[in-house]
Amino acid sequence: MMPRPLRLNDRTLEPRHYHLAAEKLLGGNPRQTLWMEYEDPTGRFFVGTWASEVGKWSIDYSEEEYFQVLEGRSVITDQGGRAVTVVAGESMVIPRGFRGTWEVVEPTRKTFVIYEPGPEDTR
Repeated sequence: MMPRPLRLNDRTLEPRHYHLAAEKLLGGNPRQTLWMEYEDPTGRFFVGTWASEVGKWSIDYSEEEYFQVLEGRSVITDQGGRAVTVVAGESMVIPRGFRGTWEVVEPTRKTFVIYEPGPEDTR
């Protein structure tokens, strides 16, 4: 069967609710929700929507991520202390190898596209 284009947001998806691992938490214990729209057969390319309650946690990106904030406000800070605030309507790319913190200041919802490189993908 030939692959076909997939229209996103045309289906009712079951959300997956979860909390972060305790070792990542730096403030609060935000409930997060994930609606996975698409995952390719390799398990390395993902598209979906994510939401989080207020809280702060450490991040360490092994993936490449593009996202657009749909609502809320979050602050992403690198290990050097440089912070970027993202709000509804803004888009951002977080490259593989980024380390720092993510703080949800106002409940945030975003759409995302993630590519998780395989062992053959080196920089």
